[in-house]
Amino acid sequence: MYRAPQEARTYFLTFVCAQRRRIFQVERTCESMMQVLETNRAKGRFELHAFVIMPDHVHVVLTPAPDVSLEKAVQFIKGGFSFLLKSKMDVWERGYNETRIRNLDAFMACRAYIENNPVRKHLCASPLDFRFSSAYSGARIDPVPEWFVAGHQG
Repeated sequence: MYRAPQEARTYFLTFVCAQRRRIFQVERTCESMMQVLETNRAKGRFELHAFVIMPDHVHVVLTPAPDVSLEKAVQFIKGGFSFLLKSKMDVWERGYNETRIRNLDAFMACRAYIENNPVRKHLCASPLDFRFSSAYSGARIDPVPEWFVAGHQG
């Protein structure tokens, strides 16, 4: 049986806005979150495999860099966004929800859940139409982690 290396840490994460405020219903706020995700991805802090920015929460699938803990990756996202927003109010609920993704089937299910979330919430007719999602044309994301593909074949 194929076993992923120890550094193969891919997670489905959810960050919820404080008091479920709908801060991401403003396009410019969504663009700021996209900037935070892309900047940290470009700095090699994590691989970003899927994301969606919903009005009151954010879902991502990411793999932290080998030298970055999951907690630090979350801090880069939540803290980086809070810094850009410069709000006097709390931006995020404390903590986050995490699920470690252990195989290709789970990875694909998490990605589909994320990309279909705006359709389920009646924000668009097709995942391809939602601009603040990895399903949108031109979204910068990383491929499926190679250990999932290798594990699926073997």
